[in-house]
Amino acid sequence: METATHAFHPSKGIFRFTILGFIALLTFGSYFAYDIIGAVAPSLVEEWGAGRDIVGSMYTMYSVAAILSVFIGGILIDRLGPRVASLLFSTLVVIGSAVVAWADRLPLLFLGRFLFGAGSEPLIVAQMAMVSRWFKGKELALAFGITLTVSRIGTIFSFNTGELIAEHFGGYHYSLVAAFLFCLVSLLANIVYVLMDHYGERILNPGAYEKSEKLSLRDIREFKSHFWLVTFLCLAFYSAVFPFTALSTDFFVDKWGIPKVVASSGNFWVRALHNFLHMTSTAGGVSSIVIFASMICAPFAGHLVDKIGKRVTLMIIGSLFLTISHLCMALTRIYPVYPMALLGVAFVLVPAALWPSVPLIVKKETLGTAFGLLTMIQNIGLALFPYLNGVLRDVTHSYTQSMLMFASLGLIGFGCALFLKRADGQWGNVLEKP
Repeated sequence: METATHAFHPSKGIFRFTILGFIALLTFGSYFAYDIIGAVAPSLVEEWGAGRDIVGSMYTMYSVAAILSVFIGGILIDRLGPRVASLLFSTLVVIGSAVVAWADRLPLLFLGRFLFGAGSEPLIVAQMAMVSRWFKGKELALAFGITLTVSRIGTIFSFNTGELIAEHFGGYHYSLVAAFLFCLVSLLANIVYVLMDHYGERILNPGAYEKSEKLSLRDIREFKSHFWLVTFLCLAFYSAVFPFTALSTDFFVDKWGIPKVVASSGNFWVRALHNFLHMTSTAGGVSSIVIFASMICAPFAGHLVDKIGKRVTLMIIGSLFLTISHLCMALTRIYPVYPMALLGVAFVLVPAALWPSVPLIVKKETLGTAFGLLTMIQNIGLALFPYLNGVLRDVTHSYTQSMLMFASLGLIGFGCALFLKRADGQWGNVLEKP
């Protein structure tokens, strides 16, 4: 019988944080691959001669698959367990990214993005169950923060190296191959996690995995106005962020003529470092400011919300910042780093206040349904608006109408937040309290 004498015993912190490293890497590849289409959109449009609606449609296919996975993914996780289910989802991610990387026709690109989305979204749910299994109490928030940070680094890498890979190696195809390779690394990390988890379970039996988020029509009938206002705010807010970043690199090249890569010499890694150090000077780098702000500031914002409350107030402020940011980029020639920084602040404030609000306004027994429904409705917006963004650009030959559309979504979110403030007052200001 083994005892807790050696340093790498499953009961020790070093084991848990090592396993956390592999859990975090599970989604690094999929986050990189999700945004690689937007990162290389200018090259994709040039080489394929495709419209921006095609680029937007690739995000639409991902989100359609994500909507369906809300129903199927949770069932598979509960039936097969997160270990087996996560391997299935990781494999789908790899297959989907491979199809995208080597597709020579648009239907194959769409198929690849669909398969990729079908695996990527439920993989995130499985990842949350894995973290909850090995971390409890105060360590849980830290563990989730580390996981999200590693995932966001994948997005930042995507925006800051996508066009560089395409230029250095000779075409956007190589950027898609890089996305496939990163997804393969994430699959290998998943395999290592499964082996470590099995070993730890055999010795410690750390406890059952938590049940995943699934929809129950019976639970939906119990939700009050609080929840629906939060849901529509979530729909409007995220629809004004990710569908925007899907084509923001092309937008910054199109309107401001911002270079796709920084002019530099040396091998690829030297040029990549140069790109990162001058991220405010490239279209992809400017696009990544939103994610960079979230990665750095989200843990502090979460702590602030826990300390002062004021969740609805922060949602109001964040929605207003989002609207102002999009209006600035639509109607002025202000260098986009500044409105993007404001958008980054909004992307820190609203999620930090929105997601922790849900457990405060629904019963504990219906929490899984609440998060499942919220995710599904959010993905409806993420399916619709990237396509509309591309269509508006193709029809008007400018991104102005698209940016006004995103500003309008910000105003809708702002209105929902104001109504939520009023409703919360009638229910005892539960969301404004610490």
